[in-house]
Amino acid sequence: MFHYTNQGTCSTGIDLEIQDGVITYCKFIKGCKGNTEGLARMVVGQKASDVASRLAGVPCRGNTSCPDQLAKAILAYPQN
Repeated sequence: MFHYTNQGTCSTGIDLEIQDGVITYCKFIKGCKGNTEGLARMVVGQKASDVASRLAGVPCRGNTSCPDQLAKAILAYPQN
């Protein structure tokens, strides 16, 4: 399990697991529960590189967002 510490969002972190390039687990810590839980459910089973490219740069408050932070977490994942 990889833990990524978010910066600039209401959610404080993301627990992430990627196996063979596919996201197998995603959970946001804190944040807007409906949005973060929905996003996490949508990305499980998806190819990590596709998710990162779709979500990178999505703004919310300031220059980042929970989806953007997920893209950063995927790119920071040790096996990518």
